[in-house]
Amino acid sequence: MTNQRLVILLLLIAYIFSPTLFTWMINPEGAWYRPYIIWVVVIVIAFLMQLRKKSGINRQNFRE
Repeated sequence: MTNQRLVILLLLIAYIFSPTLFTWMINPEGAWYRPYIIWVVVIVIAFLMQLRKKSGINRQNFRE
């Protein structure tokens, strides 16, 4: 249940800040790596969520 709340919160934040992020990302005077910063953040968040989920499963198996 907590993962569902986190995903909803992240989607809401993405929806609110998407126009600003999109403008910042496609700005022609910006650095070439700007779009990749967004993807790195998404990958790190997904990795941390998956790591947290796996550690919770391992703890449950250890208790049994």
